[in-house]
Amino acid sequence: MTEKLILQPDASHPITIERNPERVVITVGGHTIADTQAALTLREADYPPVQYIPLADVEQSLLEPTDHSSYCPYKGDCSYYSIAAGEVDLENSVWEYRDPYAPVAEIRGHVAFYPDRVQIAAA
Repeated sequence: MTEKLILQPDASHPITIERNPERVVITVGGHTIADTQAALTLREADYPPVQYIPLADVEQSLLEPTDHSSYCPYKGDCSYYSIAAGEVDLENSVWEYRDPYAPVAEIRGHVAFYPDRVQIAAA
């Protein structure tokens, strides 16, 4: 087994995390999946910003853990959930870094949603 590459954010690959002062609501198929005023906005290199939502503000009964996983050398091991809301079944649409690396430790206990699969509104 090979060891996983671990990288630190730097000037060539910056990562910042800031509290989002706006209310963030995640919906899909008319169902509210999350509603929070405690979202974190993670900005990484030139990727689009990602809203990380406290798991406590997510309707967890609509999330089903999956066996899918991925790895980011800056953030760590990533686990996924599918959304099951009424007629909607969106496989691996939500992700979580349960034990993120120290530079992004703030996202522990938060999940993020693929914006092309859900509606994300900030107000």
